[in-house]
Amino acid sequence: MQKHCLTLDLKNDPDLIDQYIKFHENVWPEIKNSIKASGITNLEIYNLGDRLFMIIEANVDFSFEKKAKSDAENPKVQEWETLMWQFQKALPESKPGEKWIVMNKIFELK
Repeated sequence: MQKHCLTLDLKNDPDLIDQYIKFHENVWPEIKNSIKASGITNLEIYNLGDRLFMIIEANVDFSFEKKAKSDAENPKVQEWETLMWQFQKALPESKPGEKWIVMNKIFELK
């Protein structure tokens, strides 16, 4: 099992943030299917103000590269991503076109 944590910001507009949250209360079935098909077994998104935090749990076959390739070939995923980009903004650390950024784990209590 793999676990990844990612972050992204939303545009700092309360109305846009509310709309973004509402979209995630009813994520399109095609998007959920695409996530599951990539090997992700659980995905959670948390919000505080304009900051988003995502936790992905995935099987051993999952890779971000394979997911990106599959997403690029899926018109419904591309439609969703275009729609979501209206609410999201890239972090200063992101590369051109990059949205969610994988975070580095710096501590784990065992």
